[in-house]
Parts: sequence; C-alpha cells; structure tokens
Amino acid sequence: MASEGSTYGDIHRYEPPRESTAAAVGIVLLTVIQVVLVGLFTYGMLTGWASGIGTTLTVRLIEANMFLGGVLTAIFLDLAFIMLLYRKEFLPDVMIVKKRRRKWEDLYIRQEDVDGKKLADEDQLVETIKRAVYPYYKK
Repeated sequence: MASEGSTYGDIHRYEPPRESTAAAVGIVLLTVIQVVLVGLFTYGMLTGWASGIGTTLTVRLIEANMFLGGVLTAIFLDLAFIMLLYRKEFLPDVMIVKKRRRKWEDLYIRQEDVDGKKLADEDQLVETIKRAVYPYYKK
C-alpha cells in the first residue's frame, strides 16, 4: 500500500535486478535452441514436409503436419521461457503510486454532481409540483 505522503506517479518501491550469471547462461542456451528450432521449422516448410511435395521424408502427410506443429509449439514455449527469465532476472521491480479512481469518475460525472441535484427545497416542494402540473400558475 502506498504511503500517505505519496503523490500520483511517484516511485513507491524500486528493487534493482539480480542479474545472475546462471540466468544469462540459461538465456544464451535457450536462444541457441530457439535458433535450431526456427531453422528446423523453416527447412521443413521449404522442403514441403507438410504439403506432401517433399520426397526426402517418408512419413505420411498428417504425421508431418503434427511434427511441424510440435516444432512450432516448441518455438513459442522456448521464447516464453526466454522472456520469463529476462523479465525475472534482468528487469527492476518497480512499484509506482497510482491514483485510485472512484466509481463516479468512470461515469464521467463531475465531482460537484456526485450527489445529484435536488428537485427543490423542502419548503418549495409544493410550489414546484404546482408549477409542474399547471405551468401558468402564479404565486
């Protein structure tokens, strides 16, 4: 929770990244695996593994499609792990104070109109009803 003296946009907490060597090595290894998987997928598409055109692959068309789909899945999972490691180990943990909006601000109502407008004062209520029923009524 933000402290009482904080204003909108102030940094409430800042923790520098860990920048561990093991994470850097892991990112490099995952990047190498990523390049190999992208190369395999590209080679499979260019040689026609999934279209049945290629003569070098002796598996059926459905199995080739499943294989290339699995390679594509591995590509995106590997990329997700690279991004996860980078975000966790190399980006700082920053908490910025935000202004909490009240419900009436979501409805585009001005602050002075939050409680609404009175129909009339209590002592003028009868006069207001008379004017609403008969517009030409005089006091």
